[in-house]
Amino acid sequence: MKLRPFLLLASFLAMFSFARAEPLKVGDAAPAVTGITETGATLNFADAYAKQTYTLVYFYPKADTPGCTKQGCSLRDGYEALTKQGVAVIGVSHDDVDAQKAFKAKYALPFTLIADHDGRVIKAFGVPTYPVVGFAHRQAYLIRGGKVIYADYDGTTDKQAETILKVLAAQ
Repeated sequence: MKLRPFLLLASFLAMFSFARAEPLKVGDAAPAVTGITETGATLNFADAYAKQTYTLVYFYPKADTPGCTKQGCSLRDGYEALTKQGVAVIGVSHDDVDAQKAFKAKYALPFTLIADHDGRVIKAFGVPTYPVVGFAHRQAYLIRGGKVIYADYDGTTDKQAETILKVLAAQ
């Protein structure tokens, strides 16, 4: 009998664990939101979109966890090829500035990371989050001219750079 309240709570939480916000779709305007980088500086996303031909904004649940590390390292390893195609990379998670700074340093990530502790950027992109903890689901958006031209709702983890390069080759 004492197990029943626990099972009810677990069922309730499970029901919402994959609840999806309305993510951006191809053709949507990319959000002109601001975020805090791993250095503590403010980044205006609209300015970032204007600086390069393409901007890849990718979301991951938690810095320095296995899947998030694979995704970041994929983009690190493909960074030269991506930048040759005019792609700027911005990673976003719910982590704080110190966690993002440590993650970037530990894996020599050559791109900006956003410490979206308040979830403002995650919400602006409509990225679903896990209940209670607020961690973002793994997703990626390729932006050109302020518009989303590709959306990866599953975040291809260790093949993220390869996936984006294939999308660019098909343009």
